[in-house]
Amino acid sequence: MKQQENKTGPVQKILSSFLLCFGVVICLSFFTACADHTTKKITVSAASNLIQAFEHLRVPFQKKTGIQVIYNFASSGKLSQQIKHGAPVDVFASADTAYISRLAQEKIIDPDSVKPYASGRLVFFSRQADLVPSKVEELDLAAIERIAIGNPEHAPYGVIARTVLENNNLWDRLQHRLILADNVRQALTYVETGDVSAALLPLSLVINLGKGTYSVIPESQHEPLIQSIGIVNQSMQKKEAQAFVDFVISEEGQSILKKYGYQAVK
Repeated sequence: MKQQENKTGPVQKILSSFLLCFGVVICLSFFTACADHTTKKITVSAASNLIQAFEHLRVPFQKKTGIQVIYNFASSGKLSQQIKHGAPVDVFASADTAYISRLAQEKIIDPDSVKPYASGRLVFFSRQADLVPSKVEELDLAAIERIAIGNPEHAPYGVIARTVLENNNLWDRLQHRLILADNVRQALTYVETGDVSAALLPLSLVINLGKGTYSVIPESQHEPLIQSIGIVNQSMQKKEAQAFVDFVISEEGQSILKKYGYQAVK
């Protein structure tokens, strides 16, 4: 019997190629999905004064641990309220110790995880050098039309700013010039856009800005601004959250924070 030659037509070739490509796409999609599924992620709610420093921390931390960090920046008071109301957060890095302590007392933050990680400094900042006085008592210069600070109701650096002004009998005198920002990053934006003449801000936000002028408020003008970090009890990623806390207080983490004007807590 004569064997028939197996001939494949153009339509069959196209169909075979399509099925092959489709199979490759399905396989790639499967492996990508698996990779995404296995990537460890944590959510860190951090005070606005940490924006630049913590963004710097992100890459070396992920490179060292393989853990991806999703940040949520706002004032410490607002972040505290979000966490109290069940926001899906793993780590809370506050601009002070008070908000962390209250959450730890309520068992919302694991008390054993709480660590002080830095001490911040307050500065007077302006885009115009002639508006930055050498003494705190001179902050009421007539040329300084409006001054922004973080709202003391929920921003720790705003609390310190108010303390400095009160200690120098300037709080009441400057009421008509003060602009209360939602957080310290917004206060900086007000200066950058020209909406205000100057602002009392964390050193961390302006030390590497490359524009504007600032003077550091003497530490004698206010209590030390110790900042603390802790793990949220409802976190489903406690091991990864602890890795982040450990990195922040490690020698490498502290060296990064130092570049943004933070001082180590003794």
